[in-house]
Amino acid sequence: MAKYLAQIIVMGVQVVGRAFARALRQEFAGNRAAADARGRAGHQSAAASNLSGLSLQEAQQILNVSKLSPEEIQKNYEHLFKVNDKSVGGSFYLQSKVVRARERLQEELRIQAQEDREKERMPKT
Repeated sequence: MAKYLAQIIVMGVQVVGRAFARALRQEFAGNRAAADARGRAGHQSAAASNLSGLSLQEAQQILNVSKLSPEEIQKNYEHLFKVNDKSVGGSFYLQSKVVRARERLQEELRIQAQEDREKERMPKT
């Protein structure tokens, strides 16, 4: 009886171990694909996405902006921040998402300005 119980336990551990290893491989593959996608957007942009927890596309969707215009970002930010204020029945969670989206878009604007300055400094050939 103990022999059969031990075999069942060993077999169960093997099945769970294989399933865990397969899930881990899938997670690594997904992370690699996401990193490749962020890599195409530039290293600084990918780092900003990691720090803020929002991708550029997510931030643009949250603030409903299609192009990176500081005026449009600020206008939409102010509106969404006021609408989601807790004192008027809004959601603190949504308000914090709006703030993070604005921070992410401002960081992207800063990165683009820095890249533009670096391009201007390069000697023309």
